[in-house]
Amino acid sequence: MANIKSAKKRIDVIATKTERNKAIKSRVRTYVKKVDAAIAAGDKAAAQAALLEATSEIDKATSKGVYHKNYASRKVSRLSLAVNKMA
Repeated sequence: MANIKSAKKRIDVIATKTERNKAIKSRVRTYVKKVDAAIAAGDKAAAQAALLEATSEIDKATSKGVYHKNYASRKVSRLSLAVNKMA
């Protein structure tokens, strides 16, 4: 356990940021699951709508520093490809 005041503060700040990042990542995963579910159901219109929402959430998470921009770009690209491959 830390003894120095600044180290104790860092522990608290890191814990707060970790909780925030977990919540944001969980939210993104939920939206990605909605896209996957729409693809599995074969509903292209719903998949496109879900893709739009998921892309927005991924971009928000990236702007907050939760994801690296290349990771986010790859994630959006793969989701878009899956939706576009639908008949």
